[in-house]
Amino acid sequence: MSEAQRDVVLVVDDSPETLSFLTEAIERSGATVLVAVAGDLALALVEEVTPDVILLDAMMPGMDGFETCRRLKARGHLAHVPVIFMTGLSETEHIVKGLEAGGIDYVTKPIAPDEILARIRVHLASARAAQSARAALDTTGRTLFAVDRAGRVQWCTPQAARLLGGFTEPGAPLSLPPQGAAWLRACLAGASPALTLADRAGAVHTLSFIGGSGDEILLRLARDGTEAGLERLRARLRVTGREAEVLLWLSRGKSSRDIGEILGLSPRTVTKHLEGIYAKLGVENRTAASVIAARHLQDLD
Repeated sequence: MSEAQRDVVLVVDDSPETLSFLTEAIERSGATVLVAVAGDLALALVEEVTPDVILLDAMMPGMDGFETCRRLKARGHLAHVPVIFMTGLSETEHIVKGLEAGGIDYVTKPIAPDEILARIRVHLASARAAQSARAALDTTGRTLFAVDRAGRVQWCTPQAARLLGGFTEPGAPLSLPPQGAAWLRACLAGASPALTLADRAGAVHTLSFIGGSGDEILLRLARDGTEAGLERLRARLRVTGREAEVLLWLSRGKSSRDIGEILGLSPRTVTKHLEGIYAKLGVENRTAASVIAARHLQDLD
């Protein structure tokens, strides 16, 4: 297996013996091993490298594995990465606690090499299948993501991750905007109107409830069609902000009178803007201008 194709396994454990044992076993299987001896070190490491799977000791001094897992899963780019807990504890409460923190499986110590390697293979295959589905959604422009009932992001398509990033500070975990938590509760209670939000840059978005069951709720975040359309027309066609507004409504089949009423302009002013648009686009009439605008707007949600 070439270096570029090697799976990356992050092992988080405060025991040098466990780290040495697992590193040797996993590297023999052809994977690359990263190690961290504490939760905070693991959190710093994943900012530089995204592992394919994480083996996490449940009981560590300082930040334990459960809290480490919660913080890892709060990072959008790690939401899909399977976490397998390692513990010497077999009590049901600790197993449940690990699964509730975001873990997908657990193994008890002492760890059998064949067992842990088999579990890694199974969860990698499942994660890749799910990631392929999300990538397919992303290529069709679907800005979808899933949250639990508390609003914590569980997974998201790459496009959704980019949009969600506009609502959080750089480096902060992806999450629902503050207004989204109350809105989500209302959706779960039966009301599901779309929520309009503005990100840190002032861009307008629409948050929609798609559905879900149990603890995975599917949502969609999309740029407001009008705002996104105006931004694209300004950037691509080099028109002014007002010309972009006139052109957008023209592409939606509105007459000059309708455009004037929508934008609060006189018919004469609309006509002047249209003349400027025709000159910049190199066309002679509204039909040709409308076709050009529609072509640039056709892939917007």
